[in-house]
Amino acid sequence: MRILRFTTAWLIAFLLRLLRWSCRVRWRNDPRPSLRQDSCPYVYAILHCHQLAAIIGCEPGTYAMVSRSTDGDLLIPSLLVSGIIPIRGSTQTKDRSKGGAAALKHLIEHVRGGAPAYLAVDGPRGPRNYVNSGIAKLSFATGAAILIAAPIPRRRWILTQAWDRFQIPKPFTRIDVSFGSPLRLNDGEDIEAFRQRIEGALTALEQQHDPGEAAAGKVAAADQRARLARGAAKTPPT
Repeated sequence: MRILRFTTAWLIAFLLRLLRWSCRVRWRNDPRPSLRQDSCPYVYAILHCHQLAAIIGCEPGTYAMVSRSTDGDLLIPSLLVSGIIPIRGSTQTKDRSKGGAAALKHLIEHVRGGAPAYLAVDGPRGPRNYVNSGIAKLSFATGAAILIAAPIPRRRWILTQAWDRFQIPKPFTRIDVSFGSPLRLNDGEDIEAFRQRIEGALTALEQQHDPGEAAAGKVAAADQRARLARGAAKTPPT
């Protein structure tokens, strides 16, 4: 099983390398030049469903938080061949036993050193569009601006049975990467309020640039929450 997973992961990486070569990326409302001019670190906030498109468009030398899950194992080679540096762990509170605290600490060190980073903020298991608090804590600890980004392929396959409706760009398509205004922690704002503001901005950005998929994702998130609630109701008390 381990050999099969290893082979599959590197096959995906090879195919992604070809896909990256064939796709074009267009940036909209890109705030990075002004942030670089001001020597301001920044962190990308993307949805889990946009990970492949984000990898294709991401600049080399970017650090990425990758969950210690099977999905994370499959993603690692694709990041490496794209020049993205993975750090294993999870920003979900319930996953701290999976190296989340240590991974976040390493990510903080790299961002403080001026390296960009990206997080799939509703991963590794959703619900879709629910932003975990890790990115807010990362911004608070480093002073980094959060770049809300929606990389939308013009032509794509959508895995409709996946919890996040994962998107795969088709070869030779164009990926439009739209940015919202950079976000920073306001004076007197706590982490939870900042997290909610990030979540609202990211949801609004998807609704603006991909309204059909935003609506479908909202339904998928509601279905996932309902399944989780039913599962919790069936679990006997301890």
